[in-house]
Amino acid sequence: MLKAVIFDMDGVIIDSEPMHRKAYYDMFDDVGITVSQTLYESFTGQSTLNICKQLCDHFNLKETPETLVALKREHYKAFFKTNTSFGLIDGVLDLIKNYHSNGLTLVLASSASMPSINMIFERFDLNQYFKAKLSGADLKASKPHPEIFEKAAVASGFKSNECLVIEDSTNGIQAAKSAGIYCVGYDSFHSKNQDYTKADKVISNFKDIYFDTITKAFKIALK
Repeated sequence: MLKAVIFDMDGVIIDSEPMHRKAYYDMFDDVGITVSQTLYESFTGQSTLNICKQLCDHFNLKETPETLVALKREHYKAFFKTNTSFGLIDGVLDLIKNYHSNGLTLVLASSASMPSINMIFERFDLNQYFKAKLSGADLKASKPHPEIFEKAAVASGFKSNECLVIEDSTNGIQAAKSAGIYCVGYDSFHSKNQDYTKADKVISNFKDIYFDTITKAFKIALK
């Protein structure tokens, strides 16, 4: 039986990709590197520190990964404070409320830093719906490693086979499946060149996974 839902944040709860993209490319300019679209898209779902470690190795940078992280986060924070036009992904608040009102436990498992998570949750008053929030920046491994979803299941208080993950990235879906958790792939307008073939169910509209519908699909999948 489905007891808990684990949400990714970027690309699932908020359309933060434009902000992250601007922050990253401003940081790339700061350190004088040119990152291809293909390389940038391969980072989707990973923590900022892990991405910056790869950049330092790939471009043989003299700066440390931590320096790159700090630069990127300063750009993101400045953009967040001045940009009031971005909002939640269409339909996700209704989905969150639908799950919450039906007694499902909700957990946030994002590769974003906890300060970034808190900024979003406070701006959109989301804390009231979630039991726990986990940041991949606080963990040893980054998606596609399953650590964040394994810990999210523990935080929910339920077994992995009683949980569901909603993800929009190749790395996130791989992490969820490696953790032994049913995964819904959210293929939205904002998702670019991501692979959803390993997801148990793929959607482009959150109405397709409201409580009554997803609990039936979840039950059939686990038989």
